[in-house]
Amino acid sequence: MIVSVNWLKKYVDIDMPIDELAVLIGARLVEIEGVENIADKYKDVVIAKVVTCEKLEGSDHLSVTKIDDGGRVQDVERDENGLVQVVCGAPNVRAGLLVAWLPPKSVVPETFGSDDPFVLGARKMLGVTSNGMLASAKELDLYEDHSGIIELADAGVDSVTPGKSFAELYDLNDTLLDIENKSLTHRPDAFGVIGFAREIAGISGKQFETPEFLKNLNPQIDGDGSIDAPTVSIDDPTLSDRYQMIVLGDAREDAQSPFEIQSYLARVGMRPISAVVDVTNYLMLASGQRLHAFDYDKLVAVAGGRTDVHVRAGRDGEKLELLDGRTIELSPEDIVIAAGDTAIGLAGAMGGASTEIDEHTTRIALESATFNLYKLRSTQMRHGIFSEAITRFTKGQPAELTAPVLAEAVRLMGEWAGARPLTSIVEAYPDPRTIEPIEVSVHTVNAVLGSEYTREQIAETLERVEFDVRGDDENLRITAPYWRADIHIAEDIIEEIGRLNGFDNIAPTLPSRTFKAVSPSGFDALRAKIRKVLVRAGANEVLTYSFVHGDVLARALQVPENSYRITNSISPDLQYYRQSLTPSLLGLVHPNIKSGFDEFALFELNKVHRKNDGVTDENVPVEKNHVGFVVAAKKSDAGASYYRAKYFVEYLLKELGITAWYEPFTAEDATETIFEPKRAARIVAENITLGVVGEYKLSARQSFKLPDVAAGFELDTNVLYELSKKAPLIYEPLSRYPGTERDVCFQVAGAISYEQVYDAAAEALAELKLDTTLEPIDLYQPENADVKNITVRIGLTSQNQTLTAETANTLTSKVSAHVAQKLDATII
Repeated sequence: MIVSVNWLKKYVDIDMPIDELAVLIGARLVEIEGVENIADKYKDVVIAKVVTCEKLEGSDHLSVTKIDDGGRVQDVERDENGLVQVVCGAPNVRAGLLVAWLPPKSVVPETFGSDDPFVLGARKMLGVTSNGMLASAKELDLYEDHSGIIELADAGVDSVTPGKSFAELYDLNDTLLDIENKSLTHRPDAFGVIGFAREIAGISGKQFETPEFLKNLNPQIDGDGSIDAPTVSIDDPTLSDRYQMIVLGDAREDAQSPFEIQSYLARVGMRPISAVVDVTNYLMLASGQRLHAFDYDKLVAVAGGRTDVHVRAGRDGEKLELLDGRTIELSPEDIVIAAGDTAIGLAGAMGGASTEIDEHTTRIALESATFNLYKLRSTQMRHGIFSEAITRFTKGQPAELTAPVLAEAVRLMGEWAGARPLTSIVEAYPDPRTIEPIEVSVHTVNAVLGSEYTREQIAETLERVEFDVRGDDENLRITAPYWRADIHIAEDIIEEIGRLNGFDNIAPTLPSRTFKAVSPSGFDALRAKIRKVLVRAGANEVLTYSFVHGDVLARALQVPENSYRITNSISPDLQYYRQSLTPSLLGLVHPNIKSGFDEFALFELNKVHRKNDGVTDENVPVEKNHVGFVVAAKKSDAGASYYRAKYFVEYLLKELGITAWYEPFTAEDATETIFEPKRAARIVAENITLGVVGEYKLSARQSFKLPDVAAGFELDTNVLYELSKKAPLIYEPLSRYPGTERDVCFQVAGAISYEQVYDAAAEALAELKLDTTLEPIDLYQPENADVKNITVRIGLTSQNQTLTAETANTLTSKVSAHVAQKLDATII
């Protein structure tokens, strides 16, 4: 946001150097990203009157003019009447105009500060000397218009006379402040010059007086009754707090706003267009309240002869052509202005082409309203509209502001364009706001801030920015002005007192309490342990956004309706709270495979939110803590996916001292899960489900472009914490002797599961006084066969000696024989 210091001076006395002002604003209000002094750019521009204008012989577009500069410029060639000759190619040049003249030796403002500034001189054009140039708005670096020279006023205007400084007359001896918008997100009033000036008064110790038009909250305007007033309605009160409209007639189609107003608009980045449009932009920049003008006759035509206007939600599949030429598809998340049943504008963002003001417009329907800022933030991101208007609407203007700004717009359109009201103001205002006073004591203020302000100092600070302060010497009743919609509680008042006086002016004091280190909570300690265990196992920790796109939910086979939608998402790709960590992890697999990592494991510790988990006592979504994990490998012979993931989860549970078992998915489990039910399992401990482990469904593998080997698990960290608190501390020393491994393949009946083989082998191993391990190697069953081959790897380690091959073979045979006997298996 660009703010003109000279515009600020119309409302507040600024008597300090600009660099000091910038530092003060940065310390007490908002960050200043840049300061630009534009005075030098315009110091040589002179106002001149075109006395004569004749076509230049031999040219089809050049004219030879004689201009009167009041004798201001020295060292320039003049005729016997003291006039200066300038050749001009503008189509609108004519005798009697008051223009901006760039004399010889001056720099064209458009090139000022560039590496190659254009310095004018006296040069011949088709044999005729031209002393400098008559400038267009583009050459003056005001706005992009090179169609003709600027016309400052008719010859009879006394204030604009030849010889005057262009910069002085139009306040272009100015400094522009580049404001960092994000710091003011909660301050809609400061997005207007008047509100910003009020803040400068407050932080510089001056009393501010709001312009009278902003104090009249119930202006009365009588139309001439020549047409029936339109009816306006807000179909859903959550979409808008207040909507007002008035119809004006007889607006001159060629009317232009005063050039001073045009220059203020231009220097802060808005192009002047016409008197009607300039009024809406000027008041938006001044007050922060956006206005929009519809062509009334077009509006009536679109509505089929009716004059009913609605604020409603967009509809699925509904289309709207915007003023910028784009046609967008609306959604129920958008707010629209509708004439009859037809959308004519995207509320708060941009008007529609069907009711655009043009050169034939004489009757105007002028709108002033507020809209749901959260809906508008969603609209802004979805449709890519970042206009000055929607920037202000997404800050949340108060409903009280619409009426005074609308009334001022009616006055200015009458003054600048000859418009007159045909109707009175009509409005929909479902729920007017009542501003309640806030009670706070002097003691509380000083206790929170660490200050020693008196009652008088507190009152003076707040009254400078027009808070109403009442109460006795100790207890204050403070009412915020209507434009301060961000003030709700006593702490807001206290913050204002500290900020306006400068937090750096409060003497720092050390707290009287002792400092004592805080130990990490048991839950944080568990998270740290999980992190160390998985990293030790070879996995890499990642941290991803808690928000995902709706498409990610669909690819992960999750129902978007079970996710909380973010109305003001920071990006169109981050619309929903995620229900689990797995989709975010899977989204990282393919990029890493493409980057050349053939085998890796990723995990994340974070929160998830699901609607079916309900809300807390404070009516906020329940947060659950999860640990998500995925292991991926490019080569298909890297091992069975399920068992690779199971190996990691078993290692983690063992390190946490938790004994768990596995149960197959139920029919309900298999419905809405990304895991393939036949190659996945629920992890259960003490009859509590910890989470799931397994491979992913084919549809998910394809949509996330997963490699041949991809599996993972997701566990509830809160449940892990409760179980880990009960786990005994067990120390198992590592053996000093090497271990050995043997692979055994069992041929069993087709109905025998791997779990049965595992349990039988584990029983036999438990009888051996050794450190043992047991892990799956292979499972093979020919198609239509009634037998299957299951291969396991048995690990044997002694704490007392090195096992010989003979001993290892004997022990392995015992285990094999036990399995064979129990399951009627054949060892192959």
